[in-house]
Amino acid sequence: MKDVGRIKGGANDGAMFAPKYVENKLKFFPHIKEVVAYGDGREKVCVMINIDFDAVGNWAERRNLPYAGYTDLAQKPEVYQLIKECVEKVNVDLSVDSMLAGSQVSRFLVLHKELDADDGELTRTNKVRRGFIAEKYQTLVDALYEGRTSQFIETQVKFEDGRTGSVSATLRIDDAKTFAPVKAAA
Repeated sequence: MKDVGRIKGGANDGAMFAPKYVENKLKFFPHIKEVVAYGDGREKVCVMINIDFDAVGNWAERRNLPYAGYTDLAQKPEVYQLIKECVEKVNVDLSVDSMLAGSQVSRFLVLHKELDADDGELTRTNKVRRGFIAEKYQTLVDALYEGRTSQFIETQVKFEDGRTGSVSATLRIDDAKTFAPVKAAA
């Protein structure tokens, strides 16, 4: 309940925004492992998504879609289309809930690396640290809300053997179709 906020400004001004609810609806899809949703105090909801590497990798292999690791697979146009379909299915579901219709996802991106507790992005019990992620990926949050279609990011990572390195990519940012709230029959 402490995470529930409100959309401010725009067509959905004052609409309730429940980030965990939106995140969990998206994580229901087998191709999506983790989601970080933003929208409290903003005009629209935007999300950053981690694909499930095994599930999406299997999906890609069945389609003869070659890839070289997580970062490459996450940025494939076909993967973006797959994730976009998931986001838009969630938006349809949200549109029929009068309380949450304003929480539909307007824009999304697929992160270039998996969120990781070793990098401080998840708690040890694998819960998203939304505030920390917003700071660490401020350039991505800004890009989502500023309407950019891509954004370069370089991220420091800690490997399992204790070494550190960096992962970089130019992330694609997509719009998702939103749906008019469904009015309840009188």
